[in-house]
Amino acid sequence: MEEMLDIHTIMKYLPHRYPFLLVDRILSWVPHQSIIGLKNVTINEPFFQGHFPGAPIFPGVLILEAMAQASGILAIASMKEPDESTLMYFMGLDQVKFRKPVVPGDQMILELETIKKRGNVRRMNGVAKVDDKIVAEAQLLATLESKEQD
Repeated sequence: MEEMLDIHTIMKYLPHRYPFLLVDRILSWVPHQSIIGLKNVTINEPFFQGHFPGAPIFPGVLILEAMAQASGILAIASMKEPDESTLMYFMGLDQVKFRKPVVPGDQMILELETIKKRGNVRRMNGVAKVDDKIVAEAQLLATLESKEQD
């Protein structure tokens, strides 16, 4: 198991920046196998103004994006020589289920596990939890690509 990754290290692996960087910390990870990330959900996030006024709910698609970002961190951090030109792109989502709303003040834990790796393509199981209760789950399919490729 590898050590925790802070926001500065996460930003070395992902091109995302505020307001679209949705992983605040990596709590633990096992190269090529699994990762546990953390997202602190705060009322200051810009989408809460419209989703929904008076009853703010973290958008489900952003829960999936947070899972995808955590899986990207795992894939890129697991490389022998991580390269800033490497990006991870979504290819598909399967078996998506939303169980409970996520609201400001929640601390969302993102747990992802690699179930298949073939070349640059990864299939991962993802679960998002708040207070040890599953709020969302999905199977993600993504590929690693270099921005530098023609």
